[in-house]
Amino acid sequence: MAALVLGIATIIVIVLRTRLDAFVALLIASLVTGFVAGAPASKVIEYITTGFGTTLSSIGIVIGLGVGLGKILEVSGAADALARTFVRALGKGREPWAMGATGAVVSIPVFCDSGYVIMNPLARSIARVKRAGYVTLALALGCGMTLTHHLVPPTPGPLGVAGILGADLGGLVLAGLAFSVVLLPVVVGYAKWMGPKLESEISTEVREAVYGKAEIPATAARVGGGGADAPVDKASGYDDSPAQPDPAAALGTPPAGAKPHRVGAFTAFLPLLVPLLLIVVNTVATAIDKNSQGEAALKDETKYDPSPVPEALAFIGHPVVALLIGLVLAVYVLLPRWIPRSKVGGWLAEAAASAGLIILITGAGGALGQVLRETGVGDELAETISSWSLPGVLVPFLVASLVRVAQGSGTVAMITAASVSAPLVDGLGISALLAALACCAGSMVFSYFNDSYFWVVTRFTGLDGVAAMRGWSGITTAVWAGSLPLLLIASLFL
Repeated sequence: MAALVLGIATIIVIVLRTRLDAFVALLIASLVTGFVAGAPASKVIEYITTGFGTTLSSIGIVIGLGVGLGKILEVSGAADALARTFVRALGKGREPWAMGATGAVVSIPVFCDSGYVIMNPLARSIARVKRAGYVTLALALGCGMTLTHHLVPPTPGPLGVAGILGADLGGLVLAGLAFSVVLLPVVVGYAKWMGPKLESEISTEVREAVYGKAEIPATAARVGGGGADAPVDKASGYDDSPAQPDPAAALGTPPAGAKPHRVGAFTAFLPLLVPLLLIVVNTVATAIDKNSQGEAALKDETKYDPSPVPEALAFIGHPVVALLIGLVLAVYVLLPRWIPRSKVGGWLAEAAASAGLIILITGAGGALGQVLRETGVGDELAETISSWSLPGVLVPFLVASLVRVAQGSGTVAMITAASVSAPLVDGLGISALLAALACCAGSMVFSYFNDSYFWVVTRFTGLDGVAAMRGWSGITTAVWAGSLPLLLIASLFL
């Protein structure tokens, strides 16, 4: 137990108090845990390299492909097209719902930070038209992104958790989407409740950027009233004035004779929808096939002999193949033909660079989990916790929550919780899928000053100090609290 406590404390201290990052912190924590637990030095190194390699063999390629897909959605303008489609579909008076849903969809393949920067002009243009409600829209957009960023693969954090715990990826996609749908009303409800209270707290600079220098009527407390001078898409409230940033500006100027590049809603959704459907269909088909072969096939993978159709679906629905198909679709469907190969290669290289640290952190998390398993720390923790009258699902949930509050990064929190929980799953009496959900949900709690996304949302929203915490820290804590009863209900079925 001392080995575990010192290991987690090492991660927190290094991330908060040194110049080193989470990857190095997890590796040092693995060494500390192994040595305190009494393992020989050579064995500790062996455990670390084995855990690192095993984890990345199952998930490293998938993370790289997922980040590449997100980059193409970003630079092509497809993410913006999805946003405008949601606004049109949900209609006037439901703008917070549109923003929350937009954030949730866009954040599945696109990192929260860049996704929020891309989508924030849409929230501003709607608020400009309505002459009110910017904070409500900004909070709904930001926390909608938080939901799927923390809960739904192929976002890197949940992918890493699935790899460390051995959870079925298709099952995690389905469960994460279900959680996100149920929690979206919490996002919108909190944003609509708190947004009007904070509207007067917006900084002067942001207020003028959103509403102009004209004074906003004091009675405009919520989205839905007033007019505007800016030219807008009447179906959606989207500002198409020249001041609106071009969502596909990264593509550059088209050559002479080429038409301006526009991405339709269906086309924009296709590279994201196809891989998710393939992964889910693989999961469902395999489950049905195993069930038809009896209890032995369900309990023991070695006794399962896949039928021809499920076997074919298992191939194209494997996350590596499915996301590879999605990336190819994105490059050839979303990007115009006049984009040179070198430019596409540059974008994919940028995506690979951004994915690199996530992949290393995920592998280091797997290394820590292997050390906990091999040294017996996991078994000892399981025996200790089993003596408490505490639902097993709360263990990974609380570990993720504590690490999140301590060091800020949701990805590091869920990876650390998965590493600690991996040796405990059987002893806690919970499935790998339920443990993965608990790690992901627990990592959403109380985003504040030590979280980089906190600064992105609050700076763009124009909130500071207590107002920033009431708005952003409050809404992330609300969805965290809302996920707890969902986990307890899910523990009855998963």
